[in-house]
Amino acid sequence: MVAVSLSRALLLAGAFARLGLAQTEPTILAEDGSVLTANETTVAPAAEPLEDAADEVLLLTDAVLANLTALDLSGIDLFSFDEDVAGITGVPNVTTKRSSRGFQVGDCKVFPGDRAWPSRLSWTVFNLLTGGALIETVPIGAVCYPNSGVYNAAKCQYVLANWAQSALHASDPTSVMSPLYQGETCMPQNGQSGTCEMGSFPSYSVKIRNVYQVQLAVNFARNQNLRLVVHNTGHDFLGKSTGAGALSIWTHNLKDIKYIASFRSPSYNGPALKLGAGVQVGELYTTANRLGVTAVGGECAGVGVAGGYLAGGGHSPLSSKYGLGSDQVLSIDVVLPNGRFVTATESKNADLFWALRGGGGGTFGVVTSITVKVYPKQKLAGFSMSLNAGPDSENSLAVFWQAMYAYWRRFPDYAAKGAYGYSMIFPLFTAAGGYNWAFHPFMMPDMTLVQFKAEVQPLLDEWTALGLNFTPNFFEEDNLYDVWTQHFPVESVANSNMRTASRMFPASVWDNTTNRDALFDEVRAIVEEGSALIQYNMNPRQTAGTPNSAANSHWRDAVWFAIMGSGWAPGTAEPELAATHNKITHDWMERLRAWGPGGYGNEGDVMEPNFGEAFFGSNYQRLLNIKREVDPNDLFWAPTAVGAERWTIQGQPSWLTTQVGKLCKISN
Repeated sequence: MVAVSLSRALLLAGAFARLGLAQTEPTILAEDGSVLTANETTVAPAAEPLEDAADEVLLLTDAVLANLTALDLSGIDLFSFDEDVAGITGVPNVTTKRSSRGFQVGDCKVFPGDRAWPSRLSWTVFNLLTGGALIETVPIGAVCYPNSGVYNAAKCQYVLANWAQSALHASDPTSVMSPLYQGETCMPQNGQSGTCEMGSFPSYSVKIRNVYQVQLAVNFARNQNLRLVVHNTGHDFLGKSTGAGALSIWTHNLKDIKYIASFRSPSYNGPALKLGAGVQVGELYTTANRLGVTAVGGECAGVGVAGGYLAGGGHSPLSSKYGLGSDQVLSIDVVLPNGRFVTATESKNADLFWALRGGGGGTFGVVTSITVKVYPKQKLAGFSMSLNAGPDSENSLAVFWQAMYAYWRRFPDYAAKGAYGYSMIFPLFTAAGGYNWAFHPFMMPDMTLVQFKAEVQPLLDEWTALGLNFTPNFFEEDNLYDVWTQHFPVESVANSNMRTASRMFPASVWDNTTNRDALFDEVRAIVEEGSALIQYNMNPRQTAGTPNSAANSHWRDAVWFAIMGSGWAPGTAEPELAATHNKITHDWMERLRAWGPGGYGNEGDVMEPNFGEAFFGSNYQRLLNIKREVDPNDLFWAPTAVGAERWTIQGQPSWLTTQVGKLCKISN
């Protein structure tokens, strides 16, 4: 409760007794001096409209907090702004000071069971101020466990039937699409034989509908020294959107899309879309197509555009022409670690604007909306195909690898023409072995099919001369949406026994044929040792007139982005698991770092030894400086994010960081 004098405390105690209330219930002081239970009837959500805003933005403000303080609302000081940290915006804070203490080495974020864990009263007040948006976590798989208290056979069957579908996980406030990093502690498949445990699921989440709810969550977590995570869809390959004992900010329901016919900035004048933080790639593409424009987004329909995708850079089918997804951003609305809501643009809060475009998600604040460029519709032509190679297949392994080298040799030329070559090599799970090679697809923008065929005919002729048995399925469309819906694969998620890593190979490797061929040989050797290969031929260069951003500098001269990894059988013993994980990080990736020091943070290795260099390149030191200024006490933390090296998860094996355990500080 708010601190009061002795006489005031006696008055409140008497009021509690008269009303028959337990002192764990939140209260307010009425105008007549009586004490009332604080509930949705007596206390409105802690929000007021943003003045002169075109959108219906509701904010937590000093005036709102002052009013609730005057009412003696229990625990209102837990939601105050951080007076100590104005951040890079210089926004003055006038609320009564209640900033978080500086963490010392050895300190941990408050965890369930700790004496400092918020009381039930505090959580009740929090829920009240958010308008009932607080959700106590029930793991998505709990419905399959008879001893969970929420067992439901019909719901269990639905979860099991849709487990590999992105939509199932995105619609849940805490589910993640890479359960490996969650700890696999409540897998629905184990319901009849195991016990559902929380693992790294957050303790609570807030279903965000407006900005003030984000501000309340940020302030509450900071003032209570809680771990805080940001969660959109759960489409995350490194465990960044979950955390044991955390409070989670669930932005998935911010779905507004607004068309802006003419957006003006120092570097851009043209049409744009303003997107809520919960808008997904499929929703972006569908809306853009309906409006007659083209938007730059990812390949998977379920990815959240304004979440980790753009924050991490975001590669796209159109990256060779328009650059990264982060290059499209014109304006960003964000709640900072001090709880303040600001807008960052090319000319306002410019350092923040730079950092938020490619500097990593869950690091500098919570993005609530973004505004991005859009382009006219355009022709795209290409092909898709699939072939097998091996002893029992139509192609020999020798011919397969010769054909692959012929394709790889042309990567710089194709990327310069705007190409997007997306293909996968997976082992054939047959006694004889071999590989399947599938294009999903290979295409070029602003080309007719006749033009595209002319570009690729020399490659096809070389394949034919080698004796490769292949059948390309050519296409020509007049818009990206039709290509994306008809020629891209449907993603399967929630595979818990596979881990990946990635590398970017720059065009300069091709300047020396000996060096280039040595890279080809090494990639081939790693595939032959058991790695899959998901590869992209593209060059996400920064286009003329685009403002500089924090996106990984290694992207800019890359012409080959390669994802590799391996799986293991369920029930594999820990020594063998450790060997598999270490092989990915310290063998396969180490052998490739000489050619490709960079990796992609959104689809990278959570155990990347020098993640600052690999995932941010030459931008890391500036990003670290901005992090220190805007978030000196590391309210926001995520594995491999800027500043992540100062913290660790307790009890982790040396070969894999999951999010099960306390988050503790290990360095200043």
